[in-house]
Amino acid sequence: MTKTKSILILVVVFVVSTLLSYWFFLGSTLNLQKQVVKPHIPNSNGALSFDDTKPKTESCPLNGALYSKDQRQWWETHRPLGIMVENHENSRPQSGIIGADVVYEVISEGGITRFLTIFYCRDAGQVGPIRSARTYFLDIISEYGDSPLYVHVGGANTDGPANALGQIEQYGWVGYNDINQFSVGFPTFWRDYDRLGHETATEHTMYSTTKKLWDLAKLRGLTNVDKKGNPWDGKFVPYSFKDDASPTQRGNPQTIHLEFWKNYSNYFVDWIYDKEANIYKRNNGGKQHIDRDNNKQITVKNIVVLFMQENSANDGYENNLHLLYKTKGIGRATIFMDGQKITGTWRKETRTSRMQIFDSAGLPVKFDRGVLWFDILPIDGVATVQ
Repeated sequence: MTKTKSILILVVVFVVSTLLSYWFFLGSTLNLQKQVVKPHIPNSNGALSFDDTKPKTESCPLNGALYSKDQRQWWETHRPLGIMVENHENSRPQSGIIGADVVYEVISEGGITRFLTIFYCRDAGQVGPIRSARTYFLDIISEYGDSPLYVHVGGANTDGPANALGQIEQYGWVGYNDINQFSVGFPTFWRDYDRLGHETATEHTMYSTTKKLWDLAKLRGLTNVDKKGNPWDGKFVPYSFKDDASPTQRGNPQTIHLEFWKNYSNYFVDWIYDKEANIYKRNNGGKQHIDRDNNKQITVKNIVVLFMQENSANDGYENNLHLLYKTKGIGRATIFMDGQKITGTWRKETRTSRMQIFDSAGLPVKFDRGVLWFDILPIDGVATVQ
């Protein structure tokens, strides 16, 4: 064999081996790409969405809803996030409520209700309008583990029992798990004067996103663990959950009518039960309560009506508008799920202890897997089933 032929053979072998190596590594790379989990796919509202075709085997600790392993890997990187969202008639339609795992609704002042929306297992994207803190909401968010994230725009600060901002400082939350727009500002928070689609006062225009808020918490050393490495849920007490009742065991279509204060019809609530879907559809002020993010009606799986003693704070605030609710102790509760009504009680021992819900036999209620909505009414509030 001549020297020229030998060189030619070597060149051919080199080229062939190079091409084979290229295709081998390309194939390996493509296979790896197929295996990479890519849950962080923002939708039109900026919220993360996940592959809905994957098996739903993982239970959300807050409401028992089932999601994929990918989604669980994501939620285990942060801690519960409580955001104050207002319900003034001029603040509707709100953004992000439909993405909450749990919602608490209580009067903030003057017969106007307000929401504490809690996010953990889902990303809601944009949320708002965000409003101020109230002391009884602090009692509620304190149930959600050590250093729960609490988001608000200022708050009641008159000396006395309703001094929410003073209590936040007392609890050691300031600059840590407390996220107050007054001390954070843009770009975590911003005002959007056009989002509602109608003219409204400035106080109804403050927004943020769940991602921005979780990112801010991370900068403060708060992820699924705190600065000392302690997990948020070390002392958290989850509720018990069950699968939906079968269609034959469900109640008939019905409407649950709630009145927080008499004659304040703009804040009356009607929950309309859909037996086939086994969900409750929310009407507020006689209209479908729509979420601005996706223009869908708010729906939930479980409704818990808590009756609590309501009092004026008598703290010298104008028109004596600041309220107090007796969130600790024992009281009446009415639970609605599967089209059925359960008469029971609630119990909460301390600010940080979990609100327990019992049936008429004194046993803990097992909720359907899905969104939990708590409506807190004064003792003389109205709750009827039609």
